[in-house]
Amino acid sequence: MESRGEQRIGLLNGFAAYGMWGLVPLFWPLLEPSGAVEILAHRMVWSLGIVGVALLVIRRWAWAGELLRQPRRLGLIAIAATVITINWGVYIWAVNSGHVVEASLGYFINPLVTIAMGVLLLKERLRPAQWAAVGIGFAAVLVLTIGYGQPPWISLCLAFSFATYGLVKKKVNLGGLESLAAETAIQFLPALGYLVWLSGQGDATFGAEGAGHAALLAATGVVTAAPLVCFGAAAIRVPLSTLGLLQYLAPVLQFLLGVLYFHEAMPAERWAGFALVWAALSLLTWDALRTSRRSRQALLTAEPDMDAPELPEPTASRRH
Repeated sequence: MESRGEQRIGLLNGFAAYGMWGLVPLFWPLLEPSGAVEILAHRMVWSLGIVGVALLVIRRWAWAGELLRQPRRLGLIAIAATVITINWGVYIWAVNSGHVVEASLGYFINPLVTIAMGVLLLKERLRPAQWAAVGIGFAAVLVLTIGYGQPPWISLCLAFSFATYGLVKKKVNLGGLESLAAETAIQFLPALGYLVWLSGQGDATFGAEGAGHAALLAATGVVTAAPLVCFGAAAIRVPLSTLGLLQYLAPVLQFLLGVLYFHEAMPAERWAGFALVWAALSLLTWDALRTSRRSRQALLTAEPDMDAPELPEPTASRRH
């Protein structure tokens, strides 16, 4: 019963995390007339404050000293901070410029980009269904390129920056809060310097647009940290395959907001491109679930070879 309760808590946290990420396009327009770069800088500054308070509460600081003694990991953190800065900035600009649908496409194709990067950079071998999914995804980009009259740069930038971010974080191997603290610590001084410069130029909106606007800018830290905390709670309680399915909730919600709430245009060629992307993701999900089920069955049904010489029974690791 305890395990089932833990899984239920994990699922609720997973839905909360991806739900918040999916609904975040409703938040960024509230920060106008702030520009995308000013919003981005506030997000960096306030995120460090929020995460710092969270780490103080849970008293988790030992990792920081260890990280400072490892220049290679620090370099990877700097790379992660750079690519997530690009990702955040492009996403904020896209939402506030009326490109919510194209931004959602970036997170739809992100799993396909991650797989492609695994092949090109990590020399991973793909199963036939994965090759087919990547091929369909490439065809979708071609269809959308023809429809837009140019490549869907916003989608591609978001997909590649987030895939790179995931690859770097995998190598750094830090927890969610710790990683965000390290990344925003690197972002903090440039972001604060930009805000001070903007204020000196008389162009800052923080304080100039009233207390409510200032509070919303400060809330960018909560908007960044809250879903990450929920995601961390989900990741330790539910299977990876479940999280893999939940990840599509965010771009689905973003897409629906773009079409139904922001009333962005969806001509036939854009529908065709999205349909191809969804077909690729369906194939990818089916293959992942099938492979996971086969692996689990093979593990559970494995029996010792009756014809082999009698040996001391090994201690097998089994899932329960």
